[in-house]
Amino acid sequence: MATVPTYIWSGVSGKAYTYHVYANPPNFTNPKEEGNYIYCRLVANRWVPVYIGEGCLADRCIPSHHKARCIQGKGATHVHAHLEYSELARKAEERDLLASHAIAYWPMGCNDKIGG
Repeated sequence: MATVPTYIWSGVSGKAYTYHVYANPPNFTNPKEEGNYIYCRLVANRWVPVYIGEGCLADRCIPSHHKARCIQGKGATHVHAHLEYSELARKAEERDLLASHAIAYWPMGCNDKIGG
């Protein structure tokens, strides 16, 4: 079995999060796999986030994602993902990464900034 490559994303808090790297779209089929995910693309040998999210990976990392048109339009070639079953931890990680990677917000990315 091949080893899935990993990449470390850092939040504004300084916390490091290890993600597995998959070609877009990945093939997550287990509806019980909850986690965090990042649609991204490589630019000058650096990963650039297009959309940062959390939830059921089988429901979120699919071609029919609710932001699929934007994600494709921004050139996402990969999905970085890891399991995290605690909803509280997933949401905190999502906020931490978005605070550190504001490029994921519209208009450069596809995340909607709450409150404007």
